[in-house]
Amino acid sequence: MPTIKDIQSIAQNRGIQLPKKIRKANMIHILQEKEGNSPCYSKQECTNKICLWYIDCQKEFNKSKK
Repeated sequence: MPTIKDIQSIAQNRGIQLPKKIRKANMIHILQEKEGNSPCYSKQECTNKICLWYIDCQKEFNKSKK
């Protein structure tokens, strides 16, 4: 499960500037959009198991359903 620091590092390595005060899910949404993907992290059930965020995403999605 990527930490906030991991996500910030990924963004920095890709030359993507993230706002200073932002939630983890919103950080990932920005990265997904910049990659040309749908900003779907933790918003829906997913079958895209090759996605970098898949495991963490589905864990967060299942938490939000409760």
